[in-house]
Amino acid sequence: MAKYDERFKQQVVDEYLAGDVGMRTLGLRHGLDHATVRRWVASYQAHGKAGLRKKYSHYNAQFKRSVLEHMQREGLSCQQAGALFDIRNVASVAQWARQYHAGGLDALKPRRRGRPPMMKPGLATPVPEQDAQDARTRKDLLKEIEYLRAEVAYLKKLDALLLAKKQTAQKKKRT
Repeated sequence: MAKYDERFKQQVVDEYLAGDVGMRTLGLRHGLDHATVRRWVASYQAHGKAGLRKKYSHYNAQFKRSVLEHMQREGLSCQQAGALFDIRNVASVAQWARQYHAGGLDALKPRRRGRPPMMKPGLATPVPEQDAQDARTRKDLLKEIEYLRAEVAYLKKLDALLLAKKQTAQKKKRT
């Protein structure tokens, strides 16, 4: 739900346009910042009642660029450009300007929200193609397993002999 409904905004704008009160006084009377009153009045003057409605919108990079170019060409402030193009959050215009100056048109493109996926699509482990090693016969594979088992047994025996030699050397030192 919006913080201020459309009727309240219309009432504040009508009071200002009646000319009896300034923006600061009107803001104090209703518990608003004078900048909020100024934004509502400018939006109402540019777009009528539609300028006071809640607006949810996503802007593409081309629109953002056109706003920035118009702002530069006409010498408008962010507030003026926001009112002219019916952009409710004028801070966005200033942010677009910073992004455009830092990274060009690519920086203005909308980015995905949320946490990025852990794995990039299409980069899953590829299925290995059958190569020369996979074409070996069962008999060859059994021979290789036998060889590897013998190698492991040999290394285990070597470790056991070295450990026994080390232990006998320590016993001789103690006595």
